[in-house]
Amino acid sequence: MEEEKKININLPPEVAQGTYSNMALISHSPSEFIVDFIRVVPGVQSPQVQSRIIMTPENAQKLLDALKENIGHYERSFGSIATRSGSRQSNSFSIPITGKGEA
Repeated sequence: MEEEKKININLPPEVAQGTYSNMALISHSPSEFIVDFIRVVPGVQSPQVQSRIIMTPENAQKLLDALKENIGHYERSFGSIATRSGSRQSNSFSIPITGKGEA
């Protein structure tokens, strides 16, 4: 059985404050997923990307699995998460990267 490696993660204060996002745009190529986190506010016609995360398909799948698990824990503690429409419909958009080939 393989021993689990422990990683000491450094969280600088400026990163620990976090960045608010209420929209995510997701695109992909055969070798990567790109998630752009955006903050949409009233009166701003062209919201800016607050953060971009690029990851391998394998790590994107691991993130999805971890989010599902954590949402399950949250809902068992606090109840179902209601969306604006009352369903769990996605508010993100999947836009394939075109013309770039494999990244």
